[in-house]
Amino acid sequence: MASGFRYRLNAIQEKARLHGDADQHEQTDRWSNRDLIPLPPHRRTWGWFHFFGFWTIASLNITNWQIPSTFLSTIPRFVKYVVLPARVVNLLSKAAQGLSVSQSMAVIVVANLLIVGFSTLVAWCGLKWHIGFTIQNRFTWGLRGSYLPLALRVLLNFLWNAMQCWNGGRQVAVCLTAIWPRYATTMSGDNDFLPAGLRLVTTGGEFVGFVVFWFVSVPFLWLPPERFRIPFLVTSVWCGAGMLVMMVWSLAAAGGVGPLLHTGVAIPAGSRWSASWLMMGGVNQAIAGITAGISNGSDFSRYAKGWRSYVVGSVSCGWVVGTLVSFVGLVTTSAAQVIYGQVYWNPPDLLLAMIDNGEGTRAARVGVFFLAFGFALASLFENMCGNVIAGGIDLAGLVPHYINIRRGAIITFVAAWIIQPWQLINRASTFVQVLSSFSVFLSPVIGLMAADFYLVRGRQVRLSHLYRTNDTIYWYWHGINWRAFPSWVCGWAPTIGGLVVTVRQDPGAHRGLYQVNYMSFFIGFFTGGIIFYALNKLFPVGNLGEYDEVDIYGTFTPKEAEKLGVVPIEYQTEGFESLETSALERSEKQ
Repeated sequence: MASGFRYRLNAIQEKARLHGDADQHEQTDRWSNRDLIPLPPHRRTWGWFHFFGFWTIASLNITNWQIPSTFLSTIPRFVKYVVLPARVVNLLSKAAQGLSVSQSMAVIVVANLLIVGFSTLVAWCGLKWHIGFTIQNRFTWGLRGSYLPLALRVLLNFLWNAMQCWNGGRQVAVCLTAIWPRYATTMSGDNDFLPAGLRLVTTGGEFVGFVVFWFVSVPFLWLPPERFRIPFLVTSVWCGAGMLVMMVWSLAAAGGVGPLLHTGVAIPAGSRWSASWLMMGGVNQAIAGITAGISNGSDFSRYAKGWRSYVVGSVSCGWVVGTLVSFVGLVTTSAAQVIYGQVYWNPPDLLLAMIDNGEGTRAARVGVFFLAFGFALASLFENMCGNVIAGGIDLAGLVPHYINIRRGAIITFVAAWIIQPWQLINRASTFVQVLSSFSVFLSPVIGLMAADFYLVRGRQVRLSHLYRTNDTIYWYWHGINWRAFPSWVCGWAPTIGGLVVTVRQDPGAHRGLYQVNYMSFFIGFFTGGIIFYALNKLFPVGNLGEYDEVDIYGTFTPKEAEKLGVVPIEYQTEGFESLETSALERSEKQ
């Protein structure tokens, strides 16, 4: 009986294991599978428009629309990347900054430029060697040591996926209200079907919207990144057009831009901060809010047809369109203030006000439906690309034998029910603590990645040694590069005090702690990177600058191989094994 049980268990285990195409060099073992190997040319399908679309879904969304509100006088800077209900906004309004419109837009322009710059810095490894974050950290941390940054990213992807599902659900709730005007009122207050405990943090209408959004998103889990062009196109056109329509309509209805656009400096009385420090803090927070997206730059740049595709698509949208969306949100909100006599930074609230103002007419409801549907589309594909797919890649790196991108994406997506985003978003104190913590720990990781790739290794990577434990230059000490861990700790340790007092809003805390928090991303990035570089100079590792002289995985085009000095796969005929052996021998002698 025991032997029969073991036989069935082994059969189930074998069925669950992943298998790759040996002819395509898709080895599947403890360190590799089809989604982790360096991408071959036929899988690199992303042109400039793919990256334009990739950054579009990170720009044409509610969060980017609301960014100016965090710098003027509406809600605090640390919650700008999540749509909050009105009751939470009221609780947090006391932390307003009071910058002028011109200062706020300057913060947004500089922050978006730096975001694109840091993303490109990380992405270049994927553009040159066609590997992602998961594999990129193996030569920095060691094969086993890389589990730490992977675990950080997995947790962060779980968290942001859950929050993005909730935000998308709010858009779905607006769509349902546009179709059935009584939708919101029949599932709130005394008519709410939720248990009493849940009513404290959400409404039945919001919860149903979340459920619908989650289930509608499920089929897209089966869409591989190579086929994202059409979703990017549809989302860019629909959501971009919807935002422009909202702005044009509001300007026409208000007869001008309204008073909000002319807001001057209004720093609260008694504030210990000048406008310069507030702008510094704003730039830092804008970058910190998208730290996870910066760190996974190589996960998607490896799909690029060439480096120009990435750079053109990223700069044109990540910087230019990202800034324009914030400006459109500012103009629309300002004009809507004239129409409704109230500031609506949250598009769902504005859309519901449009329905009420139109007295629920069919024309008003149809317009609101298509606008809300465009925002929901942006939320869906932003979540799929930036959180779910990225989470799938990271989980694949932890268990390559059994998890590929698709399976990892499914796990990440299902985790939204465990995270319970309605608790995180609607309970301000919990939300702020969770949201504020991760950029502090990820910025040193990015600093280590940049310092190692550019300064320590001179952009040279030996791909074959990233997928094995025997005879590899990346094994270090028991699979761990000890230099990475103290560098990482030194990157985030100085900023922890500032993080704590900022979350607690402690008025008696030392000014310096807040100042450190206003520069936490930059401190983490440069401190971690500099210490890592210094440790490598003091305790150098061997075999720096090595690379495979033979294209073992069929990674490069003939042109790429020639530029790198690598023997391309098309020349690997019957003499391939002897050629590879001689190349490896030459490398060992070096």
